[in-house]
Amino acid sequence: MNRRAAILALLAFGAAPLASFAQRSAKPARIGFLSLSSQADVAPGLDAFKQTFRELGYVEGRDYVLELRFADGQFRRLPGLAAELVRLRVDLIMAAQATPTLAVQEETTTIPIVMISVGDPVGSGVVKSLASPGGNITGTSNSLTDTAPTHLDLLRDTVPKLSRLAVLINPIPRSNRDALKIIQALAPQIDVQILPIEARSAQEIEKGFSLMVEQNAKAIIVVPNPIFFDARRQIAESAANGRLPCVGYSSEYADAGFLIGYGPNRVEFYRRTAVYVDKILKGTRPADLPVEQPTKFELVINLKTAKRLGLTIPRSVMIRADRVIE
Repeated sequence: MNRRAAILALLAFGAAPLASFAQRSAKPARIGFLSLSSQADVAPGLDAFKQTFRELGYVEGRDYVLELRFADGQFRRLPGLAAELVRLRVDLIMAAQATPTLAVQEETTTIPIVMISVGDPVGSGVVKSLASPGGNITGTSNSLTDTAPTHLDLLRDTVPKLSRLAVLINPIPRSNRDALKIIQALAPQIDVQILPIEARSAQEIEKGFSLMVEQNAKAIIVVPNPIFFDARRQIAESAANGRLPCVGYSSEYADAGFLIGYGPNRVEFYRRTAVYVDKILKGTRPADLPVEQPTKFELVINLKTAKRLGLTIPRSVMIRADRVIE
């Protein structure tokens, strides 16, 4: 290697770290995060975000700091927490699910917002379209309404002579109401009566179970909502005590004691969020980043719960499972 080639090689060797250093500002990026859930329930997702962000070259404390805000299941706290993040003049805000995203949207049209696992971002007015979000918001959609028919099919195939099905929803998010409408439209085709049960808090969930018993429900679909996710163990225990097979939106529900969990991997949404944040901090506008939908769905069956309920899971359902809890 001649002298000129050696110098060029040394320059190339140092180019990557020099470029990376140049991309970092003099002070760490301030990234806001708003969730309706508690910090404990969001912890696995935030850990996944940090790990992916680290793989993308960001060191917490040096390159970014997180401003975390949790409403702990109290919807009324969301507007104040969203306003607080905007007053801090953060560089970007991550909003977990629909209601926090809408709360932040009310406070700013200029700070970039990355939504995490929002049910129907177009229908709820968060973005103009999935391909071209427009405005200051992009991120991931959870295809909630796409999973509703599968939840219905899984219970129909698992519960003998299913005739009356309770659907637990929080009526506030539009996505919950839309999922219920889909289930109600499909139910007559399989001769199943739908019993809508509304709950806006953990306290209302218990009242909902009393209604299910009174109305002779035979099984439950729990439409995904942060309140229900936080209370998933409470719901699982109440369902088991009432001998009600229960299906939830993700593997965490089955881990908590639901008979079935089916849906996308919740943690994966946070990994994808790290990619969005990276691109936006490097200068890409949210309006130019298409909204992503999940491509992989997981089916988890809890055989412990099946035994407790006196159910035998059909082989046609078992062979579809990605994981079985024994």
